[in-house]
This record gives sequence, structure tokens and C-alpha cells, in this order.
Amino acid sequence: MVDGRIEALIDNVEKVIVGKREVIELVISAMLAGGHVLVEDVPGVGKTQMVSSIANSCGGIFGRIQMTPDIMPSDITGFTMIDQVTHQNEFRKGAAFCNFLLADELNRSSPKSQSALLEIMEEGQVSMDSVTYPLPKPFMVIATQNPVETFGTYHLPEAQMDRFLMKISIGYPSNSEEMDILGRNEQRIEPKNLSKVISLEDIIELSDAVSGVKCSEKIKEYIISIVDASRHVDYITLPVSPRGSIALYRVSKAYAMVKGRDYVLPDDVKFLAPYVLSHRIILSSKGKSMVKNAEGAITQLLCSVEVPV
Repeated sequence: MVDGRIEALIDNVEKVIVGKREVIELVISAMLAGGHVLVEDVPGVGKTQMVSSIANSCGGIFGRIQMTPDIMPSDITGFTMIDQVTHQNEFRKGAAFCNFLLADELNRSSPKSQSALLEIMEEGQVSMDSVTYPLPKPFMVIATQNPVETFGTYHLPEAQMDRFLMKISIGYPSNSEEMDILGRNEQRIEPKNLSKVISLEDIIELSDAVSGVKCSEKIKEYIISIVDASRHVDYITLPVSPRGSIALYRVSKAYAMVKGRDYVLPDDVKFLAPYVLSHRIILSSKGKSMVKNAEGAITQLLCSVEVPV
């Protein structure tokens, strides 16, 4: 049975985000697993509203930074300045000091600014002038990038792509869902008007409970088999690292909890694998001609690995 707090959170977000329950479940699974999400999608499909809705539903602090080419690392992490009264060093917090950080159009910022996110995402802290400042808990980065307009963008380095627990796409709504969106727009149902249905303490408690979700040895072997298969095919030049197998293991347990189970199913792993692994591989020339994209390569791998029963 689904935890009432998770169900309340999903239902509350669905008041704003129409017809995307699966996407909401994926984002909440990543949150409970302590990970970050990269959303690769076109503008206007509700990326900002989804993050803002989750933040307001949890009573958390929502931060947004538009990753333009002139953004400096200090805009994200913060900076130290001299207080004119006390003449002491004073740390001014950057945009990262929140619970839910939306880094919009991440690939438009310079590599220097992109790298500022590395320590934040991996360690949950900011180091400045030999002093470490912990970020609020829970902390989650949801970054977006537009796959259509690539002029004036900077390719995300593999080290940074690997920091994201999963890469997802929201996609366009159906005709009936878009009719519903128009109706809700007239009613002015916005993220800022959502009531708090779950506390940040509840999120931390649920995240801690994820470790108690059972995952059998056969399913662990299934995860390893999928990852290992990426290392022995000629259509992938950069296979999945151990960080990828850990990520798939963690998010499978969190997704099982979101679905109301205290155990992981092979179907959970199979469903999540393209979201968790596709951005961690690089296709060879043969792979680019054989499969459409990285998601297709992971799907091909899944077909070659025996599913435990």
C-alpha cells in the first residue's frame, strides 16, 4: 500500500501538472533516493511548474537560476565579501542554498559555471575559502536542457552527466489533457497556491526508509548483468560505470516505495534502466547507425539480459 504522504504529494502536484503522474513518480523516486534529475525537453511543457509544485507541497525552499553564458560560479555557490561595518569576511549564500534548485537550460552556461554544481550535487555542500557550508536537507537539483536549440550551448561533460541520477523527458500532453490545462489556467491553479501536504522532515524520514526496501540477490545480479552487458558490446564506447549500477539499485528501491511496496520487482529495474543509464553511455559509430539513441541502446541491452523470475 502506498504511503499516504507520498500519495498526498503526488495528488497535490497533479493539481498543477496534468496527465504526467509517471513523470512525477520518477522525480519523487529520485528525491527519495537522494539523487538529482536532468530534464531534457522543449520549453513550455511544465518543467519549472513541476519543481515549484513539489517544493510548495513540501514546504521547502524553491530556488531557480537561469543558466545564461554570463552566469558566474559565485551566483550558484555564493561568495565572500568584506563587511563594511565589522571589517570581517562575510559569506553571502548563492542560489544553491535551497531545498529544490532548478538550473534552467544548464547547457547554456559556461563549463566553469557547470562545474560549480559538481560538489553541490555530489557532496551536498559548498566549500569557500577553506570553510564548508552544508546545504539544507533535503536537497535536490533538477536541471533542464533544450535538445532542439544547440547554437550557443556548451556540451555537459561526462563527469557532470554522471552526477544526475536519471534523465527524463516530460513530453507533450494529449488533446484531452491540454483541454484540462486550459481550464485550470482560467481557474489560476498555480504552484504558489498549493497547500503544504508533507513536511521536509517527512521527506527525510521516507528517504531513510528506502534502505529498508528489500532487494533480492537475483535482482541485484540482474542489475549487474545489465551494467556488465554495456561493457561487452561494440555499439557502446563508454559503458556504464559502477556509479550507474549503484544509482539503478537505489532508485529501484525508492520507486518500489513510491508504488507502495517494500520489495523491488524485476519490472522496476527494467522500467527504470533507460532513465538511469542512458545518459551514462556514449554510442560508437556503429551504435549511432544501429540504434536511434542511447535510450535505444539500453533497450537493446535489456532484451539481451535474462529477466529473473
